[in-house]
Amino acid sequence: MKKYSKEKIKDIYNSPLLNLIYRAAAIHRRFHNPSEIQVSALLSIKTGGCTEDCGYCSQSVHHQTDIDVNGLISVEEVISAAASAKKSGATRMCLGAAWREVKNNDDFDKVLQMVKAITDLGMETCCTLGMLTEEQAKKLAGAGLHAYNHNLDSSKNFYEKIITTRKYDDRLNTIENIRKTKINVCCGGIIGMGESADDRIELLYSLSHLEPQPESVPINALIPMEGTPLGNHNTVMIWDIVR
Repeated sequence: MKKYSKEKIKDIYNSPLLNLIYRAAAIHRRFHNPSEIQVSALLSIKTGGCTEDCGYCSQSVHHQTDIDVNGLISVEEVISAAASAKKSGATRMCLGAAWREVKNNDDFDKVLQMVKAITDLGMETCCTLGMLTEEQAKKLAGAGLHAYNHNLDSSKNFYEKIITTRKYDDRLNTIENIRKTKINVCCGGIIGMGESADDRIELLYSLSHLEPQPESVPINALIPMEGTPLGNHNTVMIWDIVR
């Protein structure tokens, strides 16, 4: 797959919007059925109390928000939610935990049970649990995990302005550990945090130069949350999201 220079990415990024939409639609049709979409369900299995200081996140212990801190929910609750999601048409179940990193403890053992149970239902499973070691990634793969979400968030330079409790390379190391298994990588970023267009181009450059490139690239828009450092930001324009 092509790995464009930053200059080439910038040229594409700054091209007329309708041209971008046309090119994106053409590429999409080359690889996917344009009449189909995948429906996924997302469940927070452990909410709040994260020790990271991500400026956008209401679940950080560093910010004063109204998020209630809850421990890991039960395997039974996850199975019930997955079965309900499948009945509603979802083919993928995504599990998110507000952890800085995965610990080798009973909670991780329960997550492995959750992944296996969802896989046994005939659904794809995706997790976002924070940083992973190679051994932990292999255990998730053994349980049947289909994809792991670990976003780069933004450019390396801008990253330091929104997160201080971990380094950009920590994220890259986790992605590298996932790549040592058959688990797909879901890796994208967030726009609307005050970054420049050059930061967005740098993010696209970093994503496109991952080896191999991510199977899924989610582009999220910041939802300003009261009590976080980015809580007073304006919502990003829809056309920025489309671009």
